[in-house]
Order: sequence, then C-alpha cells, then structure tokens
Amino acid sequence: MNLEEIEKLIEDIPDFPQEGILFKNITPILGHPEAFQSLAKIIARSLPEGTEKIVAMESRGFILGAAVVQHFPAGLVLVRKPGKLPGDVLSYSYDLEYGTDTLQVRRADLKRDEKVVILDDVLATGGTAQATEHLCRELGTEVLGFRFLLEIDFLKGKKKLKAPVQSLMHC
Repeated sequence: MNLEEIEKLIEDIPDFPQEGILFKNITPILGHPEAFQSLAKIIARSLPEGTEKIVAMESRGFILGAAVVQHFPAGLVLVRKPGKLPGDVLSYSYDLEYGTDTLQVRRADLKRDEKVVILDDVLATGGTAQATEHLCRELGTEVLGFRFLLEIDFLKGKKKLKAPVQSLMHC
C-alpha cells in the first residue's frame, strides 16, 4: 500500500483524551496487515544510513518502532513514563498540549556517540519529542533525526526540535 491509501485509514476522534483535542487514531492502520507492513517498510527506507538505534516513545511509538526494526538493522530503545523501566533511568519532565508529563530512558540502553533516530506516531506540540531528544542528548547520543507518521502542522511542534524532522503525512 502507498502512503495515500494508508492515510485514509487514520480516524479523527474529537474531544479525546479531553475536550478540545482532536485525536488522530492510527489503530485502523495497525489492524490492517498490508497497511501496517507497508508503513513499517516505508519508515525503514527513510532512515539514514548508520542509524544504530530507534528510540521510540510510549506508547504508539513502541508499536511502530518494533515493526520498523524488523526491516532495518537497528536496535529499539523504549522511552517510557515513570516507574515502567527497571534499573538506572534518566528522567525529564515536560509540558504537552493538555498537561505535563515525565519520560524516562534506561541509561544502559543508549551509549555515548551512538547514532539514533527518534520515532513516534504523531508530532503535535513537540513536547514529547523534545523531551526524548533531551534524554538522548543528555546520554551523549548523536540524534540523526526524527520520524513521524503524522505531523499536525498548525501546532508547530517541529520548532522545538533540534534534529531534522521527517513526517510522512501532514494535517
């Protein structure tokens, strides 16, 4: 399937998780085997040569990241909410469009000078992506860029990010 066909599967869910938010639901893509496999391959082909790790954010980023590394020779690192990762973690708190949150990564999962790409489903205000970039840089990795399935352009989240951004779809 091509991106145009895949994009038609995304559902708009108004007022979720709270009033005033338009949630972009990607689960119909995940439930469509051809669409999901095609999307994973498209993202994998977009990754820069030399990428050693895909850093994926909770929770839909995990799903995409796990699928992408099946088609690209990189490891997968999970960035999670507090209390979900064992061992020594690095934490960073940030603002998002409807509150605040904290993300953590295991220090042992990323090595200094390792080349990473940060992956998530949607780029909105950029808070989650910025927090993840901060964690990666704090641990000394080289952030080669970001990959998003969908970017909500009017929220201008890209402006918060230092590394190059590539979004497959825009709205």
